[in-house]
Amino acid sequence: MEPLAFRKLALTVEYDGAAYCGFQFQVDQPTVQGDIERALENTTGERIRVAGAGRTDAGVHARGQVVSFSTVSTLSEGSLIGALNHYLRPNIAVRSIREVANGFDARRDALSREYRYRILNSATPSPLERKYSCFIPAALDADAMGRACRCLVGVHDFASFTGPTARSTVREVYRAEVAREGDLVILDVAANSFLHKQVRSIAGALVRVGLGKLDSSEFEQLMQARQPALGGPVAPPQGLYLMRVIYPEEKFVKGS
Repeated sequence: MEPLAFRKLALTVEYDGAAYCGFQFQVDQPTVQGDIERALENTTGERIRVAGAGRTDAGVHARGQVVSFSTVSTLSEGSLIGALNHYLRPNIAVRSIREVANGFDARRDALSREYRYRILNSATPSPLERKYSCFIPAALDADAMGRACRCLVGVHDFASFTGPTARSTVREVYRAEVAREGDLVILDVAANSFLHKQVRSIAGALVRVGLGKLDSSEFEQLMQARQPALGGPVAPPQGLYLMRVIYPEEKFVKGS
């Protein structure tokens, strides 16, 4: 009997993080990984362990999380999407599937990740937004926040925007912007990779800038101090979205 031929696939997944205790599998807790693995078992009959590009925390959302796995299933990519979305709960959906090289690693092979943080800056709360944005009723100066976050771009040590860790805290940020869209103040950050709670910590410090409690130079000094957790209170998880993960095109099998 010939050995079974495995192929490796990468899913692009969108999910409502309010329904989950984070991405990573936990016994007796709803997680994104757990739901995907159950849907894969129902679809293929295989017990499959998946790997994600990022281990989003409880309450954090995703529009473009990437999840990879190996399977012997010969179902077409279109059939897999339909079957997986049939078995998945409504708060998670597979948006696309591509075949990838056998050595593909969803986390290590990523060239960049893009996150968005949404702040509802309104005098009154919104019941429809409460799980999907951070509510700040006091007026924020989005222009000042935008000017301050420019210092993040480039290669820096971001120790001040994460907790104590034995790992390197140097990262390269490609883009950091703040814009206002009506009552929403939106922070967009793209980098080669991110530290634990880095974007939420940056968002928390930028809120202080927007409230006039820090100026741009003081925000930059926070970053340059390179002291764990110096950035201050971490912004709540419900405003954070993993928007996109970028990979080298050669990691994908042609025609997929």
